[in-house]
Formats: sequence, structure tokens, C-alpha cells
Amino acid sequence: MDLSNIKNIYFLGIGGIGMSALARYFHYHKVAVYGYDKTETDLTRKLEAEGIDIHYDENPSHIPENIDLVVFTPAIPSDNAEFQYFKKTNIPTTKRAELLGFLSKDFFTIAVAGSHGKTTITSIISYILKDCGKDIIAFIGGISKNFESNFVISPDAEFLIVEADEFDRSFLNLQPDVAVISSIDPDHLDIYHKKDHLFDSFTQFINNIKPAGTLIIKNDLLRVNRQDITIKTYGLTHNVDFQALNLTVNNGVQHFHLHAANRFIEDIKLQVLGSFNVENALAAVAVCLSVGISPEQISKSLLTYKGVERRFDIRINSQKIVFIDDYAHHPEELKAIILAVKETYPGKKITGIFQPHLYSRTRDFAEDFAKSLEMLDEVILLPIYPARETPIEGISSDMLLQKIDKAQKMVCKKRDIIDVLNQKKFEVLLTLGAGDIDRLVIPIENYLKTKMIN
Repeated sequence: MDLSNIKNIYFLGIGGIGMSALARYFHYHKVAVYGYDKTETDLTRKLEAEGIDIHYDENPSHIPENIDLVVFTPAIPSDNAEFQYFKKTNIPTTKRAELLGFLSKDFFTIAVAGSHGKTTITSIISYILKDCGKDIIAFIGGISKNFESNFVISPDAEFLIVEADEFDRSFLNLQPDVAVISSIDPDHLDIYHKKDHLFDSFTQFINNIKPAGTLIIKNDLLRVNRQDITIKTYGLTHNVDFQALNLTVNNGVQHFHLHAANRFIEDIKLQVLGSFNVENALAAVAVCLSVGISPEQISKSLLTYKGVERRFDIRINSQKIVFIDDYAHHPEELKAIILAVKETYPGKKITGIFQPHLYSRTRDFAEDFAKSLEMLDEVILLPIYPARETPIEGISSDMLLQKIDKAQKMVCKKRDIIDVLNQKKFEVLLTLGAGDIDRLVIPIENYLKTKMIN
């Protein structure tokens, strides 16, 4: 792939978190960037404000004539009119993951993979390295609160930090110098069909690590059979290379000691809550130590790390009402965030609004979703967000609701959510999901603030 002659580039599905970061990369390099997305969002409006041309009408007549390269995401339906148009032209096309893999070849690449946690780990690594004066390029799968963006770039970048997505086997396009694997829970079974196939894909990802490279992996995830790379483990358990000790929470700040082989870092402070975020921090610390950042620098940077939007994102934190937004869309993610909220706000009534993401995921994990959601005191389900899928007969939020063994439960349409909340009493409210539930966050936040005043 030769990008030297690319003057005009088109992104089909530009509003996606990964696509928008790539669009920003090319815009930074003075390439004319155009794109389509089906929905206008805060992110697409920001891209437009930065000078990127976007339209929301699925119509090939809006596509400029001088496009040199088309980038698309697997989330685009095959019957999309613009996708079909490009198939009939001679314009080169590439998947987002293929392009990202190509760009990474010129840099020392740190790739973060895992069913959960990869966005936060990517953002922590990026922030520590940048805060310590390193020149980086970072493609983050969420909006970092420190950077207020999903994209970071320095003119003379030495490191490229990228989220390595297992969906569609995208991460197999990368050949990292340092790789992280945070978790391997069954997911994307519409792609992998069997969990063994998912595990095989992660094994292939490990095999793609460059010789003499480094793998940072959560303990006991996979048996690794490579003698030519350095392998380090992390976790909250014993018998790992990077372990957190004496974890406590004080005034909304997590404190812990880090034991790492012959190194011991005392009283690391982390402003983001949840023991899973301590694990995320351990992975990031392991990476940063491996590339030469001192323990003192790492500890100082972690203190000012602010987190990622929609990851244990505390929007309101008052004595009367707490409102937290989170991207959780897998049963294990729901379990982790609900448990963390219970630990942070013991004795409080917790109401969760959950939007299931994908018919296939809801079908494949219905029983597990029900068990995780039963950890809430009250459950409000929104209709399933279909994303790229068409409906599956018998699969709905009503079906999922029936499996939840909870007295206080209901299905609610998005347009009715404020009216429903107005009729309820709760102390902690969670919005959960990966679809378009994020568009409800600001309206709910504004409603709750008004309720607090009144």
C-alpha cells in the first residue's frame, strides 16, 4: 500500500471511534478527508468543526469524484448504497484494520488486546508516555479525558499505541513490539462461532509479536509457546510479575503498592475507581517499565490520569443522587462495573438502564446477561441496538427481561426514559451499553441536576 500519493481519502462509517481516529490522522497530515455516517453525533460534529467533510445521507451523489482511497469498517452493511457504489469503481478500498496495520509498520508499536479493558489500558499507556515527554501516536478506542480526544500525535513520534480489536480478527493485521492481552472472554460469536476459534485468534496475535518483543498478559489467560519473546504476567493475584498490594480507597482515590520483580513502588494513586482499573493500570505500568520509563515518573503520571469517557464515567456524585455512565455491553463487563459500583456506594439502591447491543450477542449470552443484571436492585431495559444486524426471531429485550429474576424490572423505549425516571426513586443510576444509549446521557444528566435543585 502506497500512501504517498493519497490526496483525498473517504471514510465509510467515519463516526466510529476507530475510524474517526484514522480520519484525524490523515487530516493532520493535510490529506483532504471526506466521510459518511448514518448518524450525526457529538464526535462527528467535532470532526466537522476540525475541517472534515461529512454527510449523513446514504447517497453516492455526495461522494467527491477525486477520491484516491476508501476506508471502510466491517460494521458497514454489505447492502449500503455507497459501499455498493465503490465496489463498482476502480477506487482502491481497504478495511480500517488493514490501514492501521500498514501505518504501524514504521513505528515501535504497542498493541493492546482483550475482550475488556483495552481502551482504558491504551489510554493509560498513552498518557504516561506523553506525560513523561515521549513523542507518540495513539489510536484510542474511546475519548481520553486527559487528551479530550481518541487520537494523539507528535510530529516526531517514536511510539505508536493502538487498541488491537479482536472483532473480525482485525488485530491480526498488527505486528507489535509490545503486546498486551487483558482478557479473553467469549464474544463476537457471530464471527468466531466457537470460543476455541476466539482463543486461536489470540494465539495468532501472540505469534505476530516481533522476535525479541514483549507480551504483557493477565495471569492464566493462555499458554504461550514462544521462546523468543519476553513474557510478563500481571493481576491482583499472587504468582504474577506485576502485582497490586494493599489496595484501599480513600475519598474517591484508589491507593495500592506495586510489586514488580525487584522493584517496589509504594502508594500509587489512581483517580479512576474499580479494582478492574487497578488491573488495567498494572498492565500499563508493565508496558511503560518495559520501554524505559522510571517507576517515579509512572507513579507521578498515574496520579493525574483522568480516565476515559463512558468507562466508569461518574457524571453526578452527590449525597442525593449518583449517576454513572459505562460502555459495558458484555455480561462480564456488566458484572465488573456493577460490582465496582456496589463496592463504591455500599447500601445504596442501584438502578441500571441497559441497552443490549446486537441481536446475536443477546441470543448467545442471554442467561449470562440475566445473571449479571440481577446484581442490580432495579433493571430498565431499552430495545436491542441492532448495529450491523437484522432482527433475529424471538430475540428481544422482552425475552431477556423474562430471564431476569428481579421484581423491579421493565422494558422502556428511549423516548420515554425521562418520564419513567420521574416516576421512580433511586440513589445510584447507571446507563450501560455500547449502542446509542450515550445519546441519553446528557438529557438524563440535565434532568437529574434539575431534580436535585427541586
